Amino acid sequence: MNLPNSITLSRIACVPVLIWVLSPKFPVHGTHGEQEIIASGLFILASITDGLDGYLARRRGQITTLGMLLDPLADKLMITAAYIILVAYNPRIVEPWIAVLIIGREFLVSGLRSIAASEGFTIDASEIGKLKTVIQIVSVVAAILNHRWDMWNLWGFPVGVHLIAVTAIYWMTIVSIISAVDYFVGFWKKIDHASGKRRRRSLVLSRKKRAIARAANQSL
Repeated sequence: MNLPNSITLSRIACVPVLIWVLSPKFPVHGTHGEQEIIASGLFILASITDGLDGYLARRRGQITTLGMLLDPLADKLMITAAYIILVAYNPRIVEPWIAVLIIGREFLVSGLRSIAASEGFTIDASEIGKLKTVIQIVSVVAAILNHRWDMWNLWGFPVGVHLIAVTAIYWMTIVSIISAVDYFVGFWKKIDHASGKRRRRSLVLSRKKRAIARAANQSL
């Protein structure tokens, strides 16, 4: 087990821990938001490992089949778990339809990537997809913190935690839709191009077969 794969596994291990921290069974329910701070820190740490494992795998030349399987699995588990928990933990911010849409987008993109891989091509992450990842982190953390605080006062400056949470969640929803459409368009162009190449190859092969058959008939 190399280091990048170990980091990816640690992200998967964070999923049940995050569920436990945000559950009523978590033993720390202080009046100063200890539960929210621990959960936010855990999610941020797991999100950092998302980029770290890929960077180390490329830098150390340790890209493996196991890593290619575990990395997207870890991402989907973390996002799915986070939004399902938030529907119950902070329903005034994360409504069920928002969670369904965001989670559905993740499975849609995974399905498109699987089909693309079976057809022999890949769909690269777009800038919209990268933006979605950033907003995703902000939306989850803000929704967790908003369970305890509507407003922070940082060094005399008011920070609207509720406003940030609502804005980030709805931006996340919009960007998820745009990103899904972007992935689908990219997939459609490549699958159409791949189909066209296969049709041209089949046409060339059939012409060659007919030419060989004619030559064989003429020789008889």
